[in-house]
Amino acid sequence: MSGTRSTKKTTSTTRMTRRECLQTAAAVLAPTIVPASALGRGGAVAPSERIVLGAIGIGARGESDLGWMLPEKDVQFVAICDVRKVRREHVKNLVDKKYGNSDCKMYADMREFLATRSDIDALLIATGDRWHALATIMAMRAGKDVYSEKPSCMTIAEGRAVVQTARRYGRIYQTGTQRLSEANFVAAIELARTGRLGKVHTARAHIAPRDAADMNHSWLPGEPQPPKEEVDWDTWLGPCPWRPYNSAYIHGRWRGHYDFHTSCIGEWGAHTFAQSQAGIDALNTSAIEYRYVKNDTGDGMVTKFANGVQMILQRDGWHGSCGMKFESTDGWVTIADGYEKPEVSSPSLLADADKLVAEYMERTKRPMNHVRNFFDCVKSRQHTVANPEVMHRTMSTVHAANICMWLKRDMHYDPVKEEFLNDAEANRLRSRAQREPWII
Repeated sequence: MSGTRSTKKTTSTTRMTRRECLQTAAAVLAPTIVPASALGRGGAVAPSERIVLGAIGIGARGESDLGWMLPEKDVQFVAICDVRKVRREHVKNLVDKKYGNSDCKMYADMREFLATRSDIDALLIATGDRWHALATIMAMRAGKDVYSEKPSCMTIAEGRAVVQTARRYGRIYQTGTQRLSEANFVAAIELARTGRLGKVHTARAHIAPRDAADMNHSWLPGEPQPPKEEVDWDTWLGPCPWRPYNSAYIHGRWRGHYDFHTSCIGEWGAHTFAQSQAGIDALNTSAIEYRYVKNDTGDGMVTKFANGVQMILQRDGWHGSCGMKFESTDGWVTIADGYEKPEVSSPSLLADADKLVAEYMERTKRPMNHVRNFFDCVKSRQHTVANPEVMHRTMSTVHAANICMWLKRDMHYDPVKEEFLNDAEANRLRSRAQREPWII
Protein backbone atom coordinates (compact mmCIF):
# COMPACT_ATOMS: atom_id res chain seq x y z
CA MET A 1 0.00 0.00 0.00
CA SER A 2 2.77 2.43 0.96
CA GLY A 3 4.69 1.45 -2.20
CA THR A 4 1.68 2.34 -4.37
CA ARG A 5 1.36 5.80 -2.82
CA SER A 6 5.06 6.45 -3.33
CA THR A 7 4.90 5.50 -7.01
CA LYS A 8 1.94 7.70 -7.72
CA LYS A 9 3.56 10.67 -6.02
CA THR A 10 6.78 10.26 -7.98
CA THR A 11 4.98 9.89 -11.29
CA SER A 12 2.95 13.03 -10.79
CA THR A 13 5.95 15.20 -9.80
CA THR A 14 8.27 14.06 -12.59
CA ARG A 15 5.84 13.93 -15.51
CA MET A 16 7.59 15.26 -18.68
CA THR A 17 6.20 16.47 -21.98
CA ARG A 18 7.14 14.64 -25.17
CA ARG A 19 9.38 17.57 -26.20
CA GLU A 20 11.22 17.55 -22.83
CA CYS A 21 11.78 13.82 -23.10
CA LEU A 22 13.31 14.13 -26.56
CA GLN A 23 15.55 17.02 -25.47
CA THR A 24 16.85 15.01 -22.50
CA ALA A 25 17.59 11.98 -24.66
CA ALA A 26 19.47 14.11 -27.18
CA ALA A 27 21.61 15.62 -24.42
CA VAL A 28 22.51 12.20 -23.06
CA LEU A 29 23.35 10.76 -26.47
CA ALA A 30 25.27 13.79 -27.77
CA PRO A 31 29.07 13.25 -27.91
CA THR A 32 31.19 15.17 -25.39
CA ILE A 33 33.54 17.61 -27.10
CA VAL A 34 37.07 17.31 -25.61
CA PRO A 35 39.79 19.75 -26.75
CA ALA A 36 42.45 18.04 -28.83
CA SER A 37 45.14 19.47 -26.50
CA ALA A 38 43.64 17.52 -23.60
CA LEU A 39 44.14 14.31 -25.56
CA GLY A 40 47.69 15.14 -26.58
CA ARG A 41 46.82 15.69 -30.24
CA GLY A 42 48.08 18.29 -32.66
CA GLY A 43 51.53 18.31 -31.07
CA ALA A 44 50.14 19.14 -27.62
CA VAL A 45 50.99 17.08 -24.53
CA ALA A 46 48.16 15.61 -22.50
CA PRO A 47 47.92 17.05 -18.95
CA SER A 48 48.68 13.66 -17.43
CA GLU A 49 52.05 13.68 -19.21
CA ARG A 50 53.04 17.24 -18.32
CA ILE A 51 55.69 18.10 -15.75
CA VAL A 52 54.43 20.84 -13.43
CA LEU A 53 57.36 23.17 -12.77
CA GLY A 54 58.05 25.95 -10.28
CA ALA A 55 61.12 27.96 -9.33
CA ILE A 56 62.90 29.42 -6.31
CA GLY A 57 65.14 32.46 -6.64
CA ILE A 58 65.21 33.57 -10.27
CA GLY A 59 67.75 36.23 -11.21
CA ALA A 60 69.60 36.61 -14.49
CA ARG A 61 71.04 33.08 -14.46
CA GLY A 62 67.71 31.51 -13.55
CA GLU A 63 65.99 33.48 -16.27
CA SER A 64 68.45 32.01 -18.75
CA ASP A 65 67.52 28.53 -17.49
CA LEU A 66 63.84 29.36 -17.94
CA GLY A 67 64.62 30.31 -21.52
CA TRP A 68 65.62 26.67 -22.04
CA MET A 69 62.82 25.15 -19.98
CA LEU A 70 59.68 27.02 -21.03
CA PRO A 71 59.74 25.88 -24.70
CA GLU A 72 59.59 22.22 -23.63
CA LYS A 73 56.08 21.09 -24.65
CA ASP A 74 55.64 18.70 -21.73
CA VAL A 75 56.52 21.32 -19.10
CA GLN A 76 54.05 23.74 -17.52
CA PHE A 77 55.50 26.50 -15.31
CA VAL A 78 53.03 27.52 -12.61
CA ALA A 79 54.70 29.41 -9.73
CA ILE A 80 57.67 31.55 -8.70
CA CYS A 81 59.01 31.96 -5.17
CA ASP A 82 61.50 34.75 -4.57
CA VAL A 83 62.35 37.00 -1.61
CA ARG A 84 62.48 40.00 -3.95
CA LYS A 85 59.16 41.43 -5.13
CA VAL A 86 60.64 42.85 -8.31
CA ARG A 87 61.88 39.40 -9.34
CA ARG A 88 58.60 37.68 -8.47
CA GLU A 89 56.68 40.11 -10.62
CA HIS A 90 59.20 39.99 -13.46
CA VAL A 91 59.10 36.20 -13.69
CA LYS A 92 55.30 36.14 -13.45
CA ASN A 93 55.04 38.61 -16.32
CA LEU A 94 57.50 36.63 -18.40
CA VAL A 95 55.66 33.34 -17.84
CA ASP A 96 52.16 34.78 -18.28
CA LYS A 97 53.24 36.35 -21.57
CA LYS A 98 54.60 32.99 -22.72
CA TYR A 99 51.32 31.17 -21.97
CA GLY A 100 48.93 34.01 -22.80
CA ASN A 101 47.22 33.99 -19.39
CA SER A 102 47.69 35.30 -15.84
CA ASP A 103 47.95 31.97 -14.04
CA CYS A 104 51.51 32.08 -12.67
CA LYS A 105 51.37 32.41 -8.88
CA MET A 106 53.84 34.32 -6.73
CA TYR A 107 55.24 33.42 -3.31
CA ALA A 108 57.67 35.23 -1.02
CA ASP A 109 58.03 32.53 1.65
CA MET A 110 59.72 29.29 0.59
CA ARG A 111 58.19 27.33 3.44
CA GLU A 112 54.65 28.35 2.51
CA PHE A 113 55.41 27.65 -1.15
CA LEU A 114 56.67 24.12 -0.51
CA ALA A 115 53.91 23.33 1.98
CA THR A 116 51.00 24.43 -0.22
CA ARG A 117 52.01 23.48 -3.77
CA SER A 118 51.73 19.71 -3.70
CA ASP A 119 50.84 19.83 -7.42
CA ILE A 120 54.37 20.84 -8.42
CA ASP A 121 56.58 18.00 -9.68
CA ALA A 122 59.91 19.76 -10.11
CA LEU A 123 61.69 22.96 -9.14
CA LEU A 124 64.36 25.12 -10.72
CA ILE A 125 66.56 26.52 -7.94
CA ALA A 126 68.71 29.44 -9.10
CA THR A 127 69.29 31.41 -5.91
CA GLY A 128 72.71 32.70 -4.90
CA ASP A 129 75.26 30.04 -4.00
CA ARG A 130 74.57 30.13 -0.24
CA TRP A 131 71.03 28.78 -0.77
CA HIS A 132 71.53 26.09 -3.42
CA ALA A 133 72.01 23.06 -1.17
CA LEU A 134 69.57 24.04 1.56
CA ALA A 135 66.77 24.97 -0.85
CA THR A 136 67.41 21.71 -2.72
CA ILE A 137 67.15 19.68 0.47
CA MET A 138 63.95 21.45 1.56
CA ALA A 139 62.44 20.91 -1.89
CA MET A 140 63.33 17.21 -2.03
CA ARG A 141 61.90 16.68 1.45
CA ALA A 142 58.69 18.20 0.09
CA GLY A 143 58.64 15.62 -2.71
CA LYS A 144 60.06 17.75 -5.54
CA ASP A 145 62.65 16.83 -8.14
CA VAL A 146 65.29 19.54 -8.45
CA TYR A 147 67.36 21.28 -11.11
CA SER A 148 69.86 23.35 -9.12
CA GLU A 149 72.22 25.97 -10.41
CA LYS A 150 75.90 25.63 -9.58
CA PRO A 151 77.97 25.67 -7.48
CA SER A 152 75.41 23.42 -5.82
CA CYS A 153 76.89 23.30 -2.32
CA MET A 154 78.99 25.58 -0.13
CA THR A 155 80.80 22.78 1.72
CA ILE A 156 81.69 19.11 1.53
CA ALA A 157 79.10 18.43 4.25
CA GLU A 158 76.35 20.18 2.27
CA GLY A 159 77.15 18.12 -0.81
CA ARG A 160 76.90 14.88 1.14
CA ALA A 161 73.57 16.04 2.63
CA VAL A 162 72.16 16.59 -0.88
CA VAL A 163 73.21 13.06 -1.88
CA GLN A 164 71.64 11.52 1.22
CA THR A 165 68.41 13.48 0.86
CA ALA A 166 67.97 12.56 -2.81
CA ARG A 167 68.54 8.93 -1.93
CA ARG A 168 66.20 8.91 1.07
CA TYR A 169 63.31 10.64 -0.71
CA GLY A 170 63.84 9.06 -4.14
CA ARG A 171 64.24 12.40 -5.92
CA ILE A 172 65.71 13.23 -9.33
CA TYR A 173 68.41 15.92 -9.31
CA GLN A 174 70.47 17.75 -11.90
CA THR A 175 73.13 20.34 -11.18
CA GLY A 176 73.59 23.05 -13.79
CA THR A 177 76.92 21.93 -15.25
CA GLN A 178 75.37 22.17 -18.70
CA ARG A 179 78.56 21.61 -20.68
CA LEU A 180 78.28 17.93 -19.79
CA SER A 181 75.41 18.00 -22.28
CA GLU A 182 77.02 20.02 -25.09
CA ALA A 183 78.41 18.24 -28.13
CA ASN A 184 81.80 20.00 -28.33
CA PHE A 185 82.56 19.28 -24.68
CA VAL A 186 81.24 15.72 -24.88
CA ALA A 187 83.43 15.05 -27.92
CA ALA A 188 86.54 16.20 -26.03
CA ILE A 189 85.55 14.23 -22.92
CA GLU A 190 84.93 11.07 -24.94
CA LEU A 191 88.24 11.40 -26.80
CA ALA A 192 89.97 11.34 -23.43
CA ARG A 193 87.73 8.85 -21.64
CA THR A 194 87.68 6.18 -24.34
CA GLY A 195 91.46 6.14 -24.85
CA ARG A 196 91.36 7.46 -28.41
CA LEU A 197 93.60 10.30 -27.31
CA GLY A 198 96.09 7.84 -25.83
CA LYS A 199 96.88 7.49 -22.13
CA VAL A 200 95.80 10.75 -20.48
CA HIS A 201 98.19 11.95 -17.80
CA THR A 202 97.02 15.56 -17.27
CA ALA A 203 93.77 17.50 -17.30
CA ARG A 204 93.70 21.29 -17.08
CA ALA A 205 90.64 22.95 -15.54
CA HIS A 206 89.81 26.61 -16.11
CA ILE A 207 89.22 28.70 -12.98
CA ALA A 208 87.65 32.16 -13.05
CA PRO A 209 90.00 35.03 -13.96
CA ARG A 210 88.42 37.28 -11.32
CA ASP A 211 88.24 37.35 -7.52
CA ALA A 212 90.61 35.31 -5.36
CA ALA A 213 90.74 32.02 -3.51
CA ASP A 214 91.24 33.76 -0.17
CA MET A 215 87.90 35.58 0.07
CA ASN A 216 86.78 38.69 1.92
CA HIS A 217 85.67 38.00 5.51
CA SER A 218 84.39 41.55 6.13
CA TRP A 219 81.03 42.94 4.98
CA LEU A 220 79.62 45.95 3.18
CA PRO A 221 78.42 48.97 5.19
CA GLY A 222 74.80 48.91 6.32
CA GLU A 223 72.01 50.75 4.50
CA PRO A 224 68.38 51.32 5.51
CA GLN A 225 66.59 47.99 5.18
CA PRO A 226 63.65 47.95 2.72
CA PRO A 227 60.19 46.66 3.70
CA LYS A 228 60.00 42.89 3.97
CA GLU A 229 57.49 42.79 1.11
CA GLU A 230 60.10 44.36 -1.17
CA VAL A 231 63.08 42.29 0.01
CA ASP A 232 62.97 39.72 2.80
CA TRP A 233 66.55 40.33 3.93
CA ASP A 234 66.60 37.74 6.69
CA THR A 235 65.58 35.02 4.26
CA TRP A 236 67.94 36.36 1.58
CA LEU A 237 70.81 35.73 4.00
CA GLY A 238 69.46 32.29 4.80
CA PRO A 239 71.94 30.06 6.65
CA CYS A 240 74.73 32.68 6.51
CA PRO A 241 75.72 34.82 9.51
CA TRP A 242 73.67 37.95 9.99
CA ARG A 243 75.02 40.87 7.98
CA PRO A 244 73.65 44.41 7.65
CA TYR A 245 71.59 45.05 4.53
CA ASN A 246 73.36 46.57 1.56
CA SER A 247 71.64 46.81 -1.82
CA ALA A 248 74.86 45.88 -3.63
CA TYR A 249 74.58 42.33 -2.28
CA ILE A 250 71.34 41.64 -4.09
CA HIS A 251 72.85 42.89 -7.34
CA GLY A 252 75.73 40.39 -7.33
CA ARG A 253 78.27 42.01 -5.01
CA TRP A 254 78.10 38.96 -2.75
CA ARG A 255 80.73 37.32 -4.96
CA GLY A 256 84.18 37.34 -3.41
CA HIS A 257 82.76 37.25 0.15
CA TYR A 258 83.41 34.12 2.21
CA ASP A 259 79.86 34.14 3.60
CA PHE A 260 78.29 33.80 0.16
CA HIS A 261 80.78 32.47 -2.38
CA THR A 262 83.04 29.51 -3.28
CA SER A 263 85.87 31.71 -4.63
CA CYS A 264 87.36 31.98 -8.11
CA ILE A 265 88.01 28.25 -7.85
CA GLY A 266 84.36 27.37 -7.30
CA GLU A 267 82.98 30.01 -9.68
CA TRP A 268 84.14 28.16 -12.79
CA GLY A 269 85.60 25.04 -11.18
CA ALA A 270 82.05 23.90 -10.42
CA HIS A 271 81.82 23.45 -14.20
CA THR A 272 85.35 22.60 -15.24
CA PHE A 273 86.21 20.12 -12.50
CA ALA A 274 83.13 18.07 -13.47
CA GLN A 275 84.12 18.28 -17.15
CA SER A 276 87.72 17.29 -16.41
CA GLN A 277 86.79 14.48 -14.03
CA ALA A 278 84.41 13.11 -16.66
CA GLY A 279 87.28 12.87 -19.17
CA ILE A 280 89.57 11.03 -16.77
CA ASP A 281 86.75 8.72 -15.65
CA ALA A 282 86.74 10.09 -12.09
CA LEU A 283 83.19 11.37 -11.59
CA ASN A 284 82.66 8.95 -8.70
CA THR A 285 85.58 10.25 -6.63
CA SER A 286 87.58 13.36 -5.72
CA ALA A 287 91.24 14.30 -5.99
CA ILE A 288 93.41 12.86 -3.23
CA GLU A 289 96.36 15.31 -3.32
CA TYR A 290 96.42 19.12 -3.42
CA ARG A 291 99.67 21.06 -3.74
CA TYR A 292 99.60 24.61 -2.40
CA VAL A 293 100.74 27.38 -4.74
CA LYS A 294 101.98 30.73 -3.42
CA ASN A 295 99.51 33.08 -5.07
CA ASP A 296 96.06 34.36 -4.17
CA THR A 297 94.06 32.51 -6.84
CA GLY A 298 95.12 28.85 -6.92
CA ASP A 299 96.41 29.26 -10.47
CA GLY A 300 98.83 26.40 -11.15
CA MET A 301 97.72 24.17 -8.27
CA VAL A 302 98.33 20.52 -9.06
CA THR A 303 95.77 18.04 -7.82
CA LYS A 304 96.11 14.31 -8.23
CA PHE A 305 93.61 11.45 -8.43
CA ALA A 306 94.04 7.88 -7.23
CA ASN A 307 94.30 6.69 -10.86
CA GLY A 308 97.51 8.73 -11.19
CA VAL A 309 96.11 11.47 -13.43
CA GLN A 310 96.80 15.03 -12.35
CA MET A 311 94.41 17.96 -12.79
CA ILE A 312 95.96 21.42 -12.88
CA LEU A 313 93.98 24.57 -12.02
CA GLN A 314 94.61 27.23 -14.64
CA ARG A 315 93.33 30.78 -15.20
CA ASP A 316 94.59 31.37 -18.75
CA GLY A 317 95.13 29.35 -21.90
CA TRP A 318 91.71 29.44 -23.58
CA HIS A 319 89.98 32.02 -25.80
CA GLY A 320 86.66 31.40 -24.07
CA SER A 321 85.24 30.64 -20.63
CA CYS A 322 85.03 27.39 -18.64
CA GLY A 323 87.67 25.61 -20.67
CA MET A 324 89.33 22.24 -20.17
CA LYS A 325 92.25 20.44 -21.75
CA PHE A 326 93.36 16.81 -21.78
CA GLU A 327 97.00 15.91 -22.43
CA SER A 328 98.12 12.38 -23.26
CA THR A 329 101.01 10.33 -24.54
CA ASP A 330 99.71 10.82 -28.09
CA GLY A 331 98.45 14.41 -28.14
CA TRP A 332 95.94 16.79 -26.64
CA VAL A 333 92.41 18.19 -26.99
CA THR A 334 91.03 21.43 -25.59
CA ILE A 335 87.66 23.20 -25.64
CA ALA A 336 85.96 26.23 -24.08
CA ASP A 337 82.83 28.28 -24.66
CA GLY A 338 82.68 29.87 -28.09
CA TYR A 339 84.88 27.33 -29.86
CA GLU A 340 83.45 26.21 -33.19
CA LYS A 341 84.88 22.76 -32.42
CA PRO A 342 87.50 21.30 -30.07
CA GLU A 343 91.11 22.17 -30.82
CA VAL A 344 93.44 19.18 -31.10
CA SER A 345 97.10 18.36 -31.57
CA SER A 346 96.27 16.50 -34.79
CA PRO A 347 93.25 16.97 -37.11
CA SER A 348 92.84 13.21 -37.31
CA LEU A 349 91.64 13.18 -33.69
CA LEU A 350 88.43 14.91 -34.77
CA ALA A 351 87.76 12.63 -37.74
CA ASP A 352 85.03 10.77 -35.91
CA ALA A 353 83.99 13.44 -33.38
CA ASP A 354 80.35 13.30 -34.49
CA LYS A 355 80.40 9.53 -34.17
CA LEU A 356 81.81 9.80 -30.65
CA VAL A 357 78.93 12.04 -29.60
CA ALA A 358 76.37 9.80 -31.31
CA GLU A 359 77.80 6.73 -29.57
CA TYR A 360 77.68 8.54 -26.24
CA MET A 361 74.03 9.48 -26.78
CA GLU A 362 73.14 5.92 -27.78
CA ARG A 363 74.96 4.39 -24.82
CA THR A 364 73.61 6.77 -22.19
CA LYS A 365 70.22 7.63 -23.77
CA ARG A 366 70.97 11.28 -23.01
CA PRO A 367 70.30 14.20 -25.36
CA MET A 368 72.63 17.11 -26.01
CA ASN A 369 70.30 19.28 -23.93
CA HIS A 370 70.91 19.54 -20.19
CA VAL A 371 67.40 20.58 -19.13
CA ARG A 372 65.85 17.98 -21.43
CA ASN A 373 68.00 15.32 -19.76
CA PHE A 374 66.56 16.47 -16.43
CA PHE A 375 62.95 16.35 -17.63
CA ASP A 376 63.46 12.96 -19.28
CA CYS A 377 64.78 11.61 -15.98
CA VAL A 378 61.87 13.13 -14.03
CA LYS A 379 59.70 10.83 -16.15
CA SER A 380 61.95 7.76 -16.32
CA ARG A 381 63.43 8.06 -12.79
CA GLN A 382 66.88 7.34 -14.23
CA HIS A 383 70.01 9.17 -13.05
CA THR A 384 70.79 12.49 -14.75
CA VAL A 385 74.22 13.22 -16.20
CA ALA A 386 74.95 15.64 -13.33
CA ASN A 387 73.31 13.66 -10.56
CA PRO A 388 73.86 14.24 -6.81
CA GLU A 389 76.93 12.01 -6.56
CA VAL A 390 78.60 13.67 -9.56
CA MET A 391 77.89 17.09 -8.05
CA HIS A 392 79.17 16.10 -4.60
CA ARG A 393 82.38 14.42 -5.78
CA THR A 394 83.41 17.21 -8.14
CA MET A 395 82.44 19.94 -5.66
CA SER A 396 84.45 18.13 -2.97
CA THR A 397 87.48 18.64 -5.22
CA VAL A 398 86.56 22.33 -5.43
CA HIS A 399 86.21 22.68 -1.66
CA ALA A 400 89.40 20.75 -0.91
CA ALA A 401 91.33 23.01 -3.32
CA ASN A 402 89.91 26.05 -1.54
CA ILE A 403 90.86 24.67 1.87
CA CYS A 404 94.39 24.00 0.59
CA MET A 405 94.66 27.67 -0.41
CA TRP A 406 93.16 28.96 2.83
CA LEU A 407 95.49 26.95 5.06
CA LYS A 408 98.48 27.49 2.73
CA ARG A 409 99.78 23.95 2.81
CA ASP A 410 99.61 20.71 0.86
CA MET A 411 96.62 18.46 1.58
CA HIS A 412 95.82 14.77 1.35
CA TYR A 413 92.17 13.81 1.11
CA ASP A 414 90.44 10.45 1.47
CA PRO A 415 87.36 10.44 -0.85
CA VAL A 416 86.00 7.26 0.74
CA LYS A 417 86.02 8.56 4.32
CA GLU A 418 85.53 12.12 2.99
CA GLU A 419 88.14 13.54 5.32
CA PHE A 420 91.62 15.07 5.20
CA LEU A 421 94.40 12.86 6.46
CA ASN A 422 95.92 13.87 9.82
CA ASP A 423 94.64 17.45 9.55
CA ALA A 424 92.02 18.43 12.13
CA GLU A 425 92.04 22.08 11.05
CA ALA A 426 91.23 21.17 7.45
CA ASN A 427 88.52 18.76 8.56
CA ARG A 428 86.76 21.51 10.50
CA LEU A 429 86.43 23.42 7.24
CA ARG A 430 84.40 20.64 5.62
CA SER A 431 81.30 22.35 7.03
CA ARG A 432 80.13 25.79 8.12
CA ALA A 433 77.93 26.93 10.97
CA GLN A 434 74.35 27.66 9.85
CA ARG A 435 72.04 30.28 11.26
CA GLU A 436 68.68 29.22 12.67
CA PRO A 437 66.12 28.42 11.41
CA TRP A 438 67.99 27.72 8.14
CA ILE A 439 69.71 24.52 9.23
CA ILE A 440 69.98 21.28 7.27
